[in-house]
Amino acid sequence: MVFLYRKGVYLRITVLTLILIILAILSLFVGVADVTVADIINRDIDKISLIYVSRLPRTATLILAGIGMSVSGVIMQQMTQNKFVSPTTAGTLEAAKMGLLIFFIYTPAAGVTLKMLSAFLFTFLASIIFLTIVRKIKHRNVIFVPLVGLMFGGIIGSISTFFAVHLNIVQDSNAWMMGDFSAILQGRYELIYLTLPAILITYFYANKFTVIGMGEEFSKNLGLNYNHIMNIGLFCVSLTVSSVVITAGAIPFLGLIVPNVVSLIFGDNLKKTLPLISLSGAIFLLICDIFGRVAIYPYEVPIGVTVSIFGSIIFLFLLFWRKR
Repeated sequence: MVFLYRKGVYLRITVLTLILIILAILSLFVGVADVTVADIINRDIDKISLIYVSRLPRTATLILAGIGMSVSGVIMQQMTQNKFVSPTTAGTLEAAKMGLLIFFIYTPAAGVTLKMLSAFLFTFLASIIFLTIVRKIKHRNVIFVPLVGLMFGGIIGSISTFFAVHLNIVQDSNAWMMGDFSAILQGRYELIYLTLPAILITYFYANKFTVIGMGEEFSKNLGLNYNHIMNIGLFCVSLTVSSVVITAGAIPFLGLIVPNVVSLIFGDNLKKTLPLISLSGAIFLLICDIFGRVAIYPYEVPIGVTVSIFGSIIFLFLLFWRKR
């Protein structure tokens, strides 16, 4: 029986991996510039250079961002014991924006590394504050907690907007948060690889994240260092979100809908479902990006828009499904 269960899990992972590979290959050949397999076979230098400099970095960023944001969503859901919490509904994305704004104000001439560090620190601090607020809530309604997160994010966003207005950089600050992969080029996307250690740490601690999802008292009764695991989770989420925002901007709903859909279909055993969540997140983001590139061809719809459209529809479905 256990063998059949494991065989089923491996089969799902294999199918999703094949779908991901197909979409990744398709992503390399979709765009304004016409690139075909024949160009590669005939060794067209210009077309091969285009793939190497632009299309390949973009596809790699899409895959890593999809995996990272989906994994971040499931970590936050385990830490808050709420299926509707994610970087979108916990003020995390707004905190990263504030970090970028502070960086722009005080160290405008500094490099990308300091920009990344600023976004990371603000994201980490905001996550701690949000979890502290959640702990103070006595009656944690499944809808009330993410509403608190949205209000918390709204406060952070309002403060950022206030300073942006006074500094006359509203347009710039809004551009930071618009998810867009069209400007991803070789030499401008490498920070996205910082999501890899966060993903590996999450997989290593998957069972422990599952345990803390059952509550603080239950975790401590099992001998788990609850605060230590929570800090590891916050580190992984902050590192992933800040690196994605720095590289491609904010990607809403991804960390919310993918873990919930996988949970509805395959259950809540994080050790078993984490590969499925990762692959599904990458697949979903690739689909949204390819759709955005062909919807109004030769122009392109920013991926933040396409993910918001599809994500909001799925979110409403999940909301009504949970109410049933």
